[in-house]
Amino acid sequence: MDELLEQFLIEGPEQVQQAGEALLALEARPEDAALVDQAFRAIHTLKGSVGLFDLPAMAEVLHVAEDLLGARRDGRLTLSRAATDVLIAATGQTERWLDALRVTGGALPDDAGDVARALSQRLRGFLVPGTPVAGADNGRVEAALSDTHWVESLFREQASDAARHSVVTALRYTPDAGCYFRGEDPIALARAVPDLLAFRVFRRPDAPPASDAYDPYACDLVVELLSAAPVEAVKVPFRFMPDQIQVLSWSPPSPGPSIGPSPTGLEGPRGLRVDASRVDTLVALVDELVVAKNALADLAARMADGLAPDVAARIMGDRQAMLDRLIGRLHRTVTDIRLVPVLPLLRRFPRMVREMAAAIGKEADLVVDGQEVQADKGIVEGLFEPLTHLLRNAVDHGVEPAAERVAAGKPERARIGLTVGREGDRMVIEVTDDGRGMDPDRIRRTAAARGVVPAATLAELPDDQVLDLVFRPGFSTAEAVTVLSGRGVGMDAVRAAVGRLGGGVGLRSTVGAGTTVRLTLPMNLVLTKVLVVSVGDDRYGLPLDGVIETVRVTRDRVLPIRAGRAFVLRDTAVPLLALSDLLDQPADDVREGEAVRAVIVRVDGALLAVEVGTFLGRHDVVLRPMAGLLAAMPGLLGTTLLGDGGLLMVLDLPGLIAALHRDGDRLGGGRP
Repeated sequence: MDELLEQFLIEGPEQVQQAGEALLALEARPEDAALVDQAFRAIHTLKGSVGLFDLPAMAEVLHVAEDLLGARRDGRLTLSRAATDVLIAATGQTERWLDALRVTGGALPDDAGDVARALSQRLRGFLVPGTPVAGADNGRVEAALSDTHWVESLFREQASDAARHSVVTALRYTPDAGCYFRGEDPIALARAVPDLLAFRVFRRPDAPPASDAYDPYACDLVVELLSAAPVEAVKVPFRFMPDQIQVLSWSPPSPGPSIGPSPTGLEGPRGLRVDASRVDTLVALVDELVVAKNALADLAARMADGLAPDVAARIMGDRQAMLDRLIGRLHRTVTDIRLVPVLPLLRRFPRMVREMAAAIGKEADLVVDGQEVQADKGIVEGLFEPLTHLLRNAVDHGVEPAAERVAAGKPERARIGLTVGREGDRMVIEVTDDGRGMDPDRIRRTAAARGVVPAATLAELPDDQVLDLVFRPGFSTAEAVTVLSGRGVGMDAVRAAVGRLGGGVGLRSTVGAGTTVRLTLPMNLVLTKVLVVSVGDDRYGLPLDGVIETVRVTRDRVLPIRAGRAFVLRDTAVPLLALSDLLDQPADDVREGEAVRAVIVRVDGALLAVEVGTFLGRHDVVLRPMAGLLAAMPGLLGTTLLGDGGLLMVLDLPGLIAALHRDGDRLGGGRP
């Protein structure tokens, strides 16, 4: 990739972020000239940078956005809410194009031209009201280009599928009052449009009141529709009445990234700005390591010349101690180099939340706040996916529609909070909303109806453990599938993604007052303590912070229960699973009189024992998260290298057990 383009892909997202933050703040302070200047400078800088490359689509959108902000800056016009909406959509599209450039190495998607024309038309509509829509030269647009509220309303009401398309065609058809006399059927005509996504019919606003005498020979209808077909194909049924239609290309607001990798995790070159003093420290450490390496070479030469073994052993111990100190300092220095601030990532979400809410007809503001916490770059990038899930759930399930909020005595516009802080050596991120909260009784009914947990067990579970059921794979209380959620995917993905980063998720909620989801994560890739166990000839690691204790149980204490096994531990019956069953591997050979070795873990509030072959010791390791196809595999936290060069897979036992349960096996242990 060209060095100039690499630098642009580092600085471009920062300019987009500055413009987006200023535009969002302008909604609350529309007369703030400083915010207008900030947005204008960011867009102007972006446009100038884009001019260095062959990116006409991006340049066109940024040029018109700059013109619009320039007109507001000079006092030639005021920015309406609708104009700000389109400017925010333009910054969001610019961000998506930057992500695409990072993947392709410098090429925009094939539909970039269509998307740019649609956005540019909408922006120009606020500069020159009444401008004809491109592609509709056979007729004049009945309303100014800025009048897209009817399109947005139709999208929210009917066309959630339209969000899958980068551009759709919107058409408003106002038939002539005498069309019935000519044998025309306006509804059938509109239904002939290909690839319909939404369809709405209503009476014209200027039609006589319904109480007046009805004229069956006069048409007073208006038809509005959305189609996935291009403009020219949509216009075909109306080729004989071009003066009765309004046609425009329109970009649906994005509900946020789909389930999957973060845009910051896309393949391709990624930049990291590093303070020069940290690089200087790293260089100095490398110099000292070179000295330590030469000292080992000198020792090897002296041993070859007959150095006494006891003297050689003492010198080797001194050299090893020096290497330990240097490697420890090197690890800390490299860890510090990878630290990046978390708040810039969080500030990407207000625009996304705004678009999510608009897509389903709600109003919500995201307030980002917190300390200047720094964390490892890999951890910060890995947060994008789980936070997107949480914010999507807060908008769709958490906050109520405006009418319901007003009836409950709440502000019409919902408030969602996203804060970051630190507790000791851990980072804490909280997502809060002031919505309807989560009803434990409703979760109990849903869990019982779906057979997630037996009804008798549900009745005995305390409310906090009932709330934890929402993290079960596929569990959802949504009554309908929407453009944002309701497909049974979300909270389990949050827990899995945070778990891969070495963190945990907590949840608390109050009915009628709102919900808070709390993420606790490490600040950097610190050393993790693992218990190494064997299954047959293979070795696996278990995070020690998830192991309550290890036990040895004589086999006569292990009793069969239904399809599984259990034993009594301190007056408590504990189900016993076999790690070989969880991993679908052959079990270890059992010797006569040999005790069962097991680790005790807690899953969904209950104690479970997992049988292993042998305990091989405890180790401090640097855990590397899974990548590629294995990233989505349940039960795997990551990998590390052992001192003998062997690869150790670190397991997530609760995740493995949940996957077994989801596949239809009994939680009582073993395979049925």
